[in-house]
Amino acid sequence: MIDLKNIYKTYTLGDEVVNAVDGLTLSVKKHEFTAIVGASGSGKSTLMHIIGCLDTPDKGEYFLNEKEISSYSDRQLATLRNKEIGFIFQQFHLLQKLTALENVELPLIYQGVSGSKRRQKALEALDRVGLTPRIHHRPNQMSGGQQQRVAVARALVTDPTLILADEPTGNLDSKSSRDIMLLLHELHESGNTIMLITHDSKIAKEAQRRVELVDGKIVSDSSEKVEETA
Repeated sequence: MIDLKNIYKTYTLGDEVVNAVDGLTLSVKKHEFTAIVGASGSGKSTLMHIIGCLDTPDKGEYFLNEKEISSYSDRQLATLRNKEIGFIFQQFHLLQKLTALENVELPLIYQGVSGSKRRQKALEALDRVGLTPRIHHRPNQMSGGQQQRVAVARALVTDPTLILADEPTGNLDSKSSRDIMLLLHELHESGNTIMLITHDSKIAKEAQRRVELVDGKIVSDSSEKVEETA
């Protein structure tokens, strides 16, 4: 599903050139639950931006669902993101003036889905994450865990082939964090492909596969199944 070949991405900070991603090669199969783990500055956020079509590599090849997209234009990447990838961010990125239902409908508006159909799909997505009683609440009327559930519903509503979760528990208390991880496990078990970006090794251990980055390079790739803790 994801095939990265010899990917490089550099940034210039003053007089210093930073190799954020340094010759990285990685393949992820459909239906895998993979954690990309590393400390701040390891390159995991840059890698997520490339996988999520938010940025392009300086060198290398990126195949998503067998399409080579390294040279796509910004417009082509935007179209691909909207159709193929669902994002869950640490900061939620919900629009404060919109209700939960309206926030979840947004990606479908960009796809040109009719009003009645997008309303139905948004209601189904919110029901899937257990938020039917909160569909008319705005973000400031919900807890952090509930806001993240809205973000998960928004990621699911377009039926993406890939869900990218960037530090999805970073702003949550322990109970809400556990609830979100349980939800990600449920999504994985129902057939979704999930990539989890995290600095937290405990969170990473819940994934089916763990890929550790240091200085833009893969230093370990562990695929053994780890039992989930209660």
